[in-house]
Amino acid sequence: MAAAKKTKTAARKASAEKIHDSFIVGAGISGIAAAIKLKKEGYNDFKIIEKADRVGGTWRENTYPGCGCDVPSSLYSYSFALSSKWSHLFAKQPEILDYLEDVSTKFGITRLIEFNTSLDAATWDESRHLWVLDTSSGQYLARTVIFATGPITESRIPALPGLESFTGEMFHSAKWNHDYDLTGKRVAVIGTGASAIQFVPQIQPKVKELFVFQRTAPWVLPKPDLPLGDRSKRTIEALPVIQRGWRKAVATSLNAINFGLRNPNVLKPVSTAAKQLLRVQISDKALRKAVTPDFTLGCKRILFANDYYPALQADNANLIPHGLVEVDGNTVIAANGERHEVDVVIWGTGFDVSHPPIGSKVVNANGDRLSDLWKDSSPEAYLGATLENTPNAFLVLGPNVLVYDSFIGLAEAQLDYIIDGLKKVKANDIGKITIRPDVLKQHNDKVQKHLKGTVFNSGGCKSYYLDQNGRNFAAWPWSLAALKKKLSAFKLDDYEVTYLRACSH
Repeated sequence: MAAAKKTKTAARKASAEKIHDSFIVGAGISGIAAAIKLKKEGYNDFKIIEKADRVGGTWRENTYPGCGCDVPSSLYSYSFALSSKWSHLFAKQPEILDYLEDVSTKFGITRLIEFNTSLDAATWDESRHLWVLDTSSGQYLARTVIFATGPITESRIPALPGLESFTGEMFHSAKWNHDYDLTGKRVAVIGTGASAIQFVPQIQPKVKELFVFQRTAPWVLPKPDLPLGDRSKRTIEALPVIQRGWRKAVATSLNAINFGLRNPNVLKPVSTAAKQLLRVQISDKALRKAVTPDFTLGCKRILFANDYYPALQADNANLIPHGLVEVDGNTVIAANGERHEVDVVIWGTGFDVSHPPIGSKVVNANGDRLSDLWKDSSPEAYLGATLENTPNAFLVLGPNVLVYDSFIGLAEAQLDYIIDGLKKVKANDIGKITIRPDVLKQHNDKVQKHLKGTVFNSGGCKSYYLDQNGRNFAAWPWSLAALKKKLSAFKLDDYEVTYLRACSH
């Protein structure tokens, strides 16, 4: 046993001998793009690790029935790798995963990834100006690190009284049990967020009884989806101008939605029309009242579906407009005391996005674990990318950059900023670079001030945009164009810089 321990230690030391220019954690949307963009810039001395055995991130993990994207596929794709293969205007999960794998292979990234390797700890070594990265495959050293782990990775299951007494089948939508047959079962679905409205219509025809627990009625608008046949695909492939035009049109429409989210009064006509549409979609007055939102459109994530309301009106479906508060054996109990015996509980309760999950693995220059710092206060970043007292480290899709748009587009914009920074670090012989505290504070004070008037803060709802302190840690209060302008150049003046040549004196 001692020999085995000695061998493992030797392996760790051996892997730590090389100092990489950069280190990428995660091979989802952001990690793949980071690696591709680094290679394009001739920046080849980097290491990329992935905890799973294939790329894809959230699109690898979420395989529940009906899983798909709410952003049209023309925009939910890399700007440097447009595709003509989408079978629908809004792509489904299997196609998105295939796309990400194809892009990773095409650009030579897959062969560079160390799969089945998770990050255990990332610790800044001030004496050497290096990141020490302990992984399940050994220890690595890097001058800079890009955390491309994403905000929607930690599935959330509430701790409820009696949960341990349940003897039936139970799983979260992000860990769907495809081996379990739901046919003829009594199923409780907890939550009515983006995942639930996609899988509920898929499972409803199979199950004996369906009980959907809804704490807050979401805004569900019709999804303008259409199939794209072979002829359409061939036309798009032959005429790239159509793809670019389609992409631009989608971006323009999303910009209009973003304007409404920043100016809630603009969306009032849409709210009125949506409520009128409910009268057509749902004939039962009690059900219609139960699914009518009591907050301003856009305060919580806007959902899109054409089959959710029909599924709720099926004979075997029951909407319970209350949260689940207790489990007693195989009986689920709602907040109003309603009790139902079920065979299966499916959690559609989303993810813990209030703090970037990577925070539990990162120790900053002060020796503080980021998750400990964030326990009682909200995480802050500069342009969602750099963190206080965390040198030479970059976060993709960090705090306060979310715009109602494609996550891929947001990640690309941030990565252009980050890679511009990496190039400047290398070109200027910089050993350590950290966001200036005054720049960080000024930026976040301004962000929070301007968020007050947005629908996220003033729309009368509790959403994942707001943390336990009621502070909006997620949204960007201005346009996507404004964000991209801020991210267009990495300004060294915003950072405290230590040059390598100064270190040698």
